[in-house]
Amino acid sequence: MVSLPTVNAQQIIKILQKLGFEITRQKGSHIRLKHGDGRVVTVPVHSGKNLGKGLLLKILRDVQISKEEFVQLLQKN
Repeated sequence: MVSLPTVNAQQIIKILQKLGFEITRQKGSHIRLKHGDGRVVTVPVHSGKNLGKGLLLKILRDVQISKEEFVQLLQKN
């Protein structure tokens, strides 16, 4: 089983954009991204802070990728 690394919001947004998600709007410190097939995810952006493990898992469930896929994408980045 793969352990999740700590990532900040900018890293996850960059990976999501590589997966085909586009930034549709931003309200305050939250950025919403949407995929062409209808999947939507919101990422909170707080400078200097990493995303919590629970929030990262929720984002991965929302975008329908596994932890292993995410770690591979992060290593390619």
